[in-house]
Amino acid sequence: MPDPATEVEAAGLQAWETREGSAPASIVACPNGPLLVRGDFEIVTPDGVPVPRDRETVALCRCGGSAIKPYCDGTHKLMKFDTTRRRPVPEPARRAAEEAAG
Repeated sequence: MPDPATEVEAAGLQAWETREGSAPASIVACPNGPLLVRGDFEIVTPDGVPVPRDRETVALCRCGGSAIKPYCDGTHKLMKFDTTRRRPVPEPARRAAEEAAG
């Protein structure tokens, strides 16, 4: 017997692909690198202005060093960007998170 949840999910995906002509967006966080974004999505500035793109898949800067933000230019390799290092949480932010959690 087919799983109803799987059928609904498949029908929704098919409807999306039929309606939009492409798959929904997906994001891959590359180890020590950019965020790869694929599918149907729009990038906008904080003011809501669309950022032009000419590819279905783009690499977004995650290291902060790119000269072509929001896109990746490979600078993460030069600066040895390391996604495994954790920065300490500043005390005010830590306290606020603890208070919000209760």
